[in-house]
Amino acid sequence: MAADSFGPLLRGHRHAAGLTLEELAAASGVSARAISDMERGHSRAPQHRTLAALTAALGLSPADHDAMVTAARAGRAGGTVAGGHELPRAVGDFTGRRPELDLLAALADERAGTAAEAVPVAVVHGAPGLGKTAFAVRTAERLRDRFPDGQFFVELRGTGPTPLTPAGALGRLLRALGVGGRRIAGDEAELAALYRSVLRDRQALVILDNAADEAQVRPLLPGPGHGLVIVTSRRTLAGLEGVHRIGLAPLSPAESAALLRAVAGGAAERADPDTVDEVARLCGNLPLALRIAGNRLASRPSWTMAHLAARLSDTDRRLANLTAGDLAVEAAFALSYAQLSPPARQAFRRLALVPGPDFGAPVSAVLSRTDVTAAEDALDELVDLGLLQPGVGDRYQFHDLIRLFARTRLHDEEPAAERAAAQDRMVDWLLDVALVAGRWFEPAYGPPPPGWRAMVDLDTPEQAQAWLQAEGDNWIAALRLAAAAGDHRRVVDVAEAMHWFSDRWTGWANWIDVYTLSREAARHLGDPRLQLTHVNYLAWALSECAMRHADSAAQAMIGYGIAQDLGDLDEQGWALIYASQAYRRLGDHQRAWECSDRAERRFADSGNHEGHLQALTTRAHSVYDLGRPEEALGTYQEVLDRLVDRPPSPNAANMTGLIAHICIARCLSALGRWRETVDRCEAVLAGDRPVHADRLEGDLRLWLGRARQRLGDHDEARRQLRRAVELLEPIGHDPLLDEARAELAALGGQPTG
Repeated sequence: MAADSFGPLLRGHRHAAGLTLEELAAASGVSARAISDMERGHSRAPQHRTLAALTAALGLSPADHDAMVTAARAGRAGGTVAGGHELPRAVGDFTGRRPELDLLAALADERAGTAAEAVPVAVVHGAPGLGKTAFAVRTAERLRDRFPDGQFFVELRGTGPTPLTPAGALGRLLRALGVGGRRIAGDEAELAALYRSVLRDRQALVILDNAADEAQVRPLLPGPGHGLVIVTSRRTLAGLEGVHRIGLAPLSPAESAALLRAVAGGAAERADPDTVDEVARLCGNLPLALRIAGNRLASRPSWTMAHLAARLSDTDRRLANLTAGDLAVEAAFALSYAQLSPPARQAFRRLALVPGPDFGAPVSAVLSRTDVTAAEDALDELVDLGLLQPGVGDRYQFHDLIRLFARTRLHDEEPAAERAAAQDRMVDWLLDVALVAGRWFEPAYGPPPPGWRAMVDLDTPEQAQAWLQAEGDNWIAALRLAAAAGDHRRVVDVAEAMHWFSDRWTGWANWIDVYTLSREAARHLGDPRLQLTHVNYLAWALSECAMRHADSAAQAMIGYGIAQDLGDLDEQGWALIYASQAYRRLGDHQRAWECSDRAERRFADSGNHEGHLQALTTRAHSVYDLGRPEEALGTYQEVLDRLVDRPPSPNAANMTGLIAHICIARCLSALGRWRETVDRCEAVLAGDRPVHADRLEGDLRLWLGRARQRLGDHDEARRQLRRAVELLEPIGHDPLLDEARAELAALGGQPTG
């Protein structure tokens, strides 16, 4: 032991003062055993209060006092005892995590206050491979100067077959903190009390890495003091109270590319930026995967970034290619998978069958043949271990690489027949619910049939719309699978059920796919009238959803020709309406008027009341476009009068009436009748008629905003236009959105972009 270390200095000053251990203990209030341990180096140098008591009892000169303080500080910060609790080697190319690092720095500042407050504890959690340990070590490096009494690291082996016991972890920590071996005795509670006592006055950082569960961690949390504890775990450790939780997510695309370049070195320097970005994307922006990819490139000088991108593009081999030495993404995932209960393992595997990016608990219940409560329990377990990410509301989603791992486990552990049966159940369920949900908006149907149950609530049209939109990516994929399997009747039925609903969600990108599948399914069924109906639906989708107006007009006229051959006046009328809408958007207003006028006569001849109302509305649109707003106003009012005299189905009346009111507001505006425009719009918004479609409400508020602006009420105009933009933005590209943004910009509300 060095002569200038704390123990020899303390013994020398005690001897110089002529004091025995017992006499110094009595004078200082520090136990004789503690003084003896310090003198012989069996424990670390004392903390501030103990040191002050000893130096006062010894009556040291200022110079001797300063020497003792220096020796004590060196003893507290000078490494760990045998058993090694120094920090792991840090990575020099650590990238990103700035907000999380700043949050931990703020927590470290909190401990600078009174020691009566509990030491802050941060639980850093997340999926395998996100770099939780590297993040904790990076934090310790940044905060080294704030913890002069040491930084201590314990690997708790939480993902291994035999996690470290709390007593074992306490023993290691106490030895690292300088407590003599003879004092590390007793049961877990006694060790925990000693640990808290030792840490109370120390400015120390403790990292508890790879925690298994709350029971393992609780005894390792200090009481009051000036330190900081960072716990890393794949689990959220939701049972721990009073802790700060920091969930790590995948890196941003820019951060991922930066990390990949730092690890890969020359291979990244020679690569074009787009290829680097592509490899980072294929790695799922996961730090472990990015590091492995970079290491593979750095260790294989003949490889290029493009070569690695090509290898990783093979989804069946991507996980196998993300291996470098003893680092493997799949192995990291497997540790968490091994900790799952049997029901959660099965749910995890089968969720790989879900075609969309996210899903709810009922889909999991269908795949596992269980109820929703049991499915939620399994999903919670998967989230807790970082194998699923919670989405918006009650939705869940996979990380891309974890989905591939789930798919691998599914193929390796379940027979093909079981996989196929699970997928068939999911497809059947998705399409059954989609059919019932869509029919809420069909004039001939409405609510679900009595006694219908399918683990989801569809008691209102709002619930039906919410389900159709939330599960849209899944039920459209199920529709494609049904079409591929030759289930043509089901494809047609589901598409038919979406006819009226589709008007409420025109911004969805898949309506063309829906009606292309149903048109082909109708052709396979050999029913010309059915094929004609879905040709018309496709014409609508091409124009309304994809802005492919010329294609829409062509498709509509194909339908008109089929309807003529069949002598079907109703379908001739619908085909002409779709053609009119397409020509109108192409700016051919005269041709649009001609088609709408012919459609009205077809419906009048067939006696189709709802079709006649639609044709009148479409003709009024064309009249307005031809510069005759007064005439158009009269036609829209005729539509409203007919709705009162002979109401169609509630859904049809709702939508048709709402469109008529909006168009009347447009005509009044064109005629400069701004006060009447305001009155009309506000009456619709305040009335009993709900506005279900965001696009239609956005349209209405656009006209209201314009009218308010013309009347000089600029504040209210801005409010209405902002609301119009909010409603129209989620729809995507839409001329109404461009108009609302331009009007708002003109009022100094928002930029046009």
